[in-house]
Amino acid sequence: MTDTFEAKGKRKKLVAELRQKGISDEEVLRAIDTVPRHLFMDPAFLSHAYVDKAFPITSGQTISQPYTVAVQSSLLRVKKRNKILEIGTGSGYQAAILAEMGAKVYTIERFRELFLKSQRILTSLGYSADFFYGDGYEGKPQYGPFDGIIITAASPDVPDLLLYQLKTGGRLVVPLGNSGSQVMTVVERTGPESFERSEHGNFVFVPMLKGTVNGK
Repeated sequence: MTDTFEAKGKRKKLVAELRQKGISDEEVLRAIDTVPRHLFMDPAFLSHAYVDKAFPITSGQTISQPYTVAVQSSLLRVKKRNKILEIGTGSGYQAAILAEMGAKVYTIERFRELFLKSQRILTSLGYSADFFYGDGYEGKPQYGPFDGIIITAASPDVPDLLLYQLKTGGRLVVPLGNSGSQVMTVVERTGPESFERSEHGNFVFVPMLKGTVNGK
């Protein structure tokens, strides 16, 4: 798997575009400038890898728009060695961004093909993450508490099981809502039983699935 001077140049243009759109977290921008997004996409879309758009991947899922990845990553407020739980590995691109930022990444995927493929790509790029195949709604309490939790699919509500896997001061980032449009929401744990919620604009995600995992 190779990177190219052309791809690196396109990433720099993408970073400049994200700055214009209001992304100011320098570590997020550095990670997007570093991680070769084209390696996470179907070869048919390689010429569009650094366009600020979402594209289809395996199992009816999508690789998120870079702006969306940047927003969610910024809202997490990642610091080096933070423990971050990702619900929905998908292509693996978001996990790579978090790993590039120095986070210890735990990521769950319910589609087996994506679960296997994302591991191959991240490993080949030298990124370390703990991968799990299963239902993201349950989280991974045995590895918590987490500094941050990111949900990369639309959820109609915030799963309580995940909220209680946050450290005090930890943040959960989730696109809340049903099909159509969702509101990017941050829930910060402020105490043993207290949480604060804030909203950060409208986005569009594929729905978060619950229950029996897909073995394909």
